[in-house]
Amino acid sequence: MTTENEKPKSPRSITSDEAPVDERDQGKSGALSLPAHVAGSATLDRLVEKARDYAQHAASENTLKAYAKDWAHFARWCRMKGTDPLPPSPEMVGLYLADLAAPGGNAPALSVSTIDRRLSGLGWNYTQRGFTLDRKNRHIATVLTGIKRKHARPPVQKEAILAEDILDMVATLGFGLRDLRDRAILLIGYAGGLRRSEIVSLDVHKDDTKDSGGWIEIEKKGALLTLNAKAGWREVEIGRGSSDQTCPVHALEQWLHFAKIDFGPVFQRVTRDDLNAMGTRLSDKHVARLIKRTVLDAGIRGDLPEAECLALFSGHSLRAGLASSAEVDERHVQKHLGHASAEMTRRYQRRRDRFRVNLTKAAGL
Repeated sequence: MTTENEKPKSPRSITSDEAPVDERDQGKSGALSLPAHVAGSATLDRLVEKARDYAQHAASENTLKAYAKDWAHFARWCRMKGTDPLPPSPEMVGLYLADLAAPGGNAPALSVSTIDRRLSGLGWNYTQRGFTLDRKNRHIATVLTGIKRKHARPPVQKEAILAEDILDMVATLGFGLRDLRDRAILLIGYAGGLRRSEIVSLDVHKDDTKDSGGWIEIEKKGALLTLNAKAGWREVEIGRGSSDQTCPVHALEQWLHFAKIDFGPVFQRVTRDDLNAMGTRLSDKHVARLIKRTVLDAGIRGDLPEAECLALFSGHSLRAGLASSAEVDERHVQKHLGHASAEMTRRYQRRRDRFRVNLTKAAGL
């Protein structure tokens, strides 16, 4: 059975972030194992394997990949400086952070957020190897604080896809099987305020697959999504729309019906002839590509060159769009997006009346 077309990756050199990890930095040093004084047995070996499996699910797949690249880059940097990454040296980590912020030669400086993420990746990797990296050590803490004070910039936000935008994007799709799927992805992602990983991780039922991130229940008034999100399990209610053409629940029903999906991943790959669903889960990268493609096809931000337009939109544009377009109390948006604080929700609201509450007048001025 043939698969969907995928653009071949253009050949390119391996960057320092993609440098392979030295075998000395992997293996048993990063895996859970029995204490040296405990004799192995079939029961204990089974528990060790189970513990390792649970440990692999302690973070998302994308986070684990990022942490692996962080360690690969740091280990390579250490060897180039004539030292070893183990055991942790706060002095060397501090120098590493300084080099990321102000590298020599033509290497680009990393953003503060990326440097902070790199440090988190190092801490995680050291923990897996039985060590502790003290981020409060003065060699690390003072350097990082200085980097933030000198180089920190306001966060760059992706542009929100507003209600009129999502309608134009959906209108660019036809009615083949692949288009039915993509229409459901856009509408469900938008109405649910979902991350792209949450969209593709949905199953039809609870426990359909091992890699499930949640499931759906379609009811008369809408669809209930149960998600295993960043902060734990949460429920997202998606009500039916005002018309079948724009209703996310109707779009989902149409896709499941014509794709004949009643088990496993909700959003699946489609055969090249566009006639059958293949049973295999879509990658979250498909959501990002779909958003960028339909943004261009719909002529959104047509005032910009194509490259600049594409850079403005990502999977988070769906979440930002819902937060910006929903004319309801902020508390409902916060709950819907699964945010722990109202401040986080406000970061997603690209258009809102920032002066609705006027403390100046309230204070008597």
